[in-house]
Parts: sequence; structure tokens; C-alpha cells
Amino acid sequence: MRLAIPIAIFVALALLAGCGDSGDDTTGASTDRAEAPAKEARAAFLAEPSCRRPQGASRWGCSIESYRCQGVVTDRGWSVSCSQPGRSVAFVIRR
Repeated sequence: MRLAIPIAIFVALALLAGCGDSGDDTTGASTDRAEAPAKEARAAFLAEPSCRRPQGASRWGCSIESYRCQGVVTDRGWSVSCSQPGRSVAFVIRR
């Protein structure tokens, strides 16, 4: 039971990370500011060698800067959730 709650939270975050892509290319200053932390974390995740997906793994974890990240393989690519005390970001790395 202790493990079920964190797994459920992680799955919910992973699902939410892939939702909301309406294909609308309209951006504004407030949208850019809101997306900046996720873009920075995504770039750091991709650049960090320890964040590369181990061969055959469906989920893995790594650290970037002050964030701790978890990646999960989905049908859309990789769903990644990174958090630090008081802040979290999520993003999808498409295939």
C-alpha cells in the first residue's frame, strides 16, 4: 500500500505531461515565461549522460542540476517528470 500511492501519483503526472497539446502555435510573453523552466529542464535532461534511457528499460531516473527526474516510456515517446523541493516540471520527449 505504501508504494501504491507514489506510483499512482507518478502515473497521473506522466499522463498529464502528455496532455494538453492542442497544436496551437500561438505564444505570448506569459506562455514563454511559464514554459521556460520546462524547456531548460528538458535541455538539461537531454544533455546529461546519466539521463539517457538504459537499454530495455521502461522507466529510469537521474539528477539534473537540483532536480530529480523520472522518465517513463510511453506510446508517444518519453514522459519525464522532474522535481525539487517546492517546484516541479514535466515534459514529453517525442519519438
